[in-house]
This record gives sequence, C-alpha cells and structure tokens, in this order.
Amino acid sequence: MNAGIKNSKEKMKSRAKKEKKPTPMDLLKLEIAEELGLAEKVRREGWGGLTSIESGRIGGIITQRAKKGLIDLDALRQGIK
Repeated sequence: MNAGIKNSKEKMKSRAKKEKKPTPMDLLKLEIAEELGLAEKVRREGWGGLTSIESGRIGGIITQRAKKGLIDLDALRQGIK
C-alpha cells in the first residue's frame, strides 16, 4: 500500500476516534463561525484549520457578548447552558 494512502487512512481513523459530543462552548463557537461564514471551513478542516485572525474574530465576539451580558462564560466553561 502506498505510504501516502496509508497515512491518509490512519488520519481518518484517528479523526473518527476523536469525535466527541460538542460542549456548549463548542456550539457557541460554531454558531459564531456560521455567522462569520466560517462554519463549513471548520467542518471540513476542524478548528485547527482556521487562521489566527479567524479564531481571534470568534473569540472577540464571544468576549463582546460576555461583556454585554448576553452569555455567561463561566457557565459555558462548566458545560452549563
């Protein structure tokens, strides 16, 4: 088997094993990514596929909403929505 194909299949298996139930924070980040037009990129490449600017925009929006009292960051971090 070609080494490139083997590595690709191993990565797919590894990614499938890493699938986890999204936390409330994950859902919030995905919602904001959707608003920014980045959700498909996240689904395709994962969170690591975003640039630092894109990640920062998501984090900035979360921070703005927390400051306005629209979200409770402590509750999100604890998994409570």
